[in-house]
Amino acid sequence: MSSTQTIGTAQPQPGILARERTVAGPRFNRWLTPPAALAIHLCIGMAYGFSVFWLPMSKLLAHTDTATCKAQGLMSMLFTTSCNWNVPLVTHTFEMFIAVLGIAAALWGGWLEHAGPRKAGFIAALCWGGGMILGGIGVQMHQLWLLWLGCGIIGGIGQGLGYISPVSTLIKWFPDRRGMATGLAIMGYGGGAMIGAPIAVALMKHFGGGNASAGVAPTLMVMGAIYILVMSAGAFGMRVPPSGWQPADWTPPTEVKAMITRNHVHLESAWKTPQFWLIWGMLCLNVTAGIGVISMASPMLQDVFGGHLIGLDSLTTLSAAQKAAVAASAAGLVGLISLFNSLGRLFWASVSDHIGRKATYSVFFILGMALYVSLPTLGHLGLAGMFVVAVCLILTMYGGGFSTAPAYLADIFGTQMVGAIHGRLLTAWSVAGIAGPLLIAAVRQAQIDAGVPHNLVYDRTLYILAGLLAVGLVLNLLVRPVDARHHMDAERLAREKSLQHEQHGAAHAASAARGAFGATGVLIWLAIGIPFLIGVSIALQKAAVLF
Repeated sequence: MSSTQTIGTAQPQPGILARERTVAGPRFNRWLTPPAALAIHLCIGMAYGFSVFWLPMSKLLAHTDTATCKAQGLMSMLFTTSCNWNVPLVTHTFEMFIAVLGIAAALWGGWLEHAGPRKAGFIAALCWGGGMILGGIGVQMHQLWLLWLGCGIIGGIGQGLGYISPVSTLIKWFPDRRGMATGLAIMGYGGGAMIGAPIAVALMKHFGGGNASAGVAPTLMVMGAIYILVMSAGAFGMRVPPSGWQPADWTPPTEVKAMITRNHVHLESAWKTPQFWLIWGMLCLNVTAGIGVISMASPMLQDVFGGHLIGLDSLTTLSAAQKAAVAASAAGLVGLISLFNSLGRLFWASVSDHIGRKATYSVFFILGMALYVSLPTLGHLGLAGMFVVAVCLILTMYGGGFSTAPAYLADIFGTQMVGAIHGRLLTAWSVAGIAGPLLIAAVRQAQIDAGVPHNLVYDRTLYILAGLLAVGLVLNLLVRPVDARHHMDAERLAREKSLQHEQHGAAHAASAARGAFGATGVLIWLAIGIPFLIGVSIALQKAAVLF
């Protein structure tokens, strides 16, 4: 055969982003995957820290005509360069990227399973980081539509792809610790604001010369570029196990557990089952209740306790300086919320490995109801410390609901398409992210309009949230194993494995990923762990004001 013929019949080399290029070799260690996942989630987790931009964004222009600007309609505000945006307008950015997160995850979850975590993670980096850069340009040009397009729409796509791709991979690397593995990754999303928000504040101060508003645009652009680099590093650090791989010295348990299937359900069938919609409803209700507390935590603490936070009896007697001290004390709760939201994701997901996902969600709903119902009483008694402890416990379960859900799906539907199924499930977050704050704000305003004192306006809201958790408990108790008719048969499972290129490296599955952790592993974990611990330290410093 001639050299020309040999070249002509040669198989093309897969591209650097192809899933085949990410199959782990013998020297890889599975414990190198969690920091790669964390690198992605800590970046997209800045979504929770975007509130630091809202007030500076509303003061970008000086010497505007307030009366004229108040008369501007939405379409005019999208393009105006002579009127400041108000805070509600810019906060729609958050609602957008949370809504688009769920939509993107649902639309491209199936593609992600076939494309692999490297390609999905890299595209997520370009979308989230690039969206922030485009949003920064929008702020610089004072074009609201560009801010919404960049941070809200394009950034939301990056959020969706970046959220689900590492989770699906970690579940396959840790069949022995599904909950802990997903908890490690999703912990990063909860803690991203602890790192990103202080960086954003420092950059705005630096670029603005003390004027935060002047520093918003360059801060968004610089952080977007940083996130592209960090997320890309995480994406290229991701590896997938070859088909048939399992951890050394571990064999699947012989005991058959009713709530953990050994079969697999295809995405096309999974979302049509009652089990999917029961878990969807559970997540939606848990998130709605949690977001209710997150969205009103700081004002609620100020309204309920007022001067008690600084050792006084009544808010009405406070001076301007004392009111500022009360606000600073309440702001400390925001730092604690971020910390407990993050740590709760790892804690509860790890607990679920031992007591089961269904039992863990039952704890969320039962303990959550007790805590929500207790908050009004704690407020009436003036027990601010106990009130803060209860809120922090609630936030651990809010985060734990997110991190336990992927493992719950893997137990019920199998691991083959868990990333795609998880993507569909995240539409529950999109719904809750919009409906939750609207519900809470509406009830609170109705109470105020009815003449209810400010320290009591949250009571009815908290009882409603407890009622939502009661419904979630019922849904959880109704979850049963999927009927066998929904399981993929051998032929369809083999086709799905082929589409995911799982045959690549399968012959060497027994020897794959047996490498030592070594100094490289320590350095990689430190590169992720040190910034996270710095974020924890900052959150604790802010929270110290409470005490």
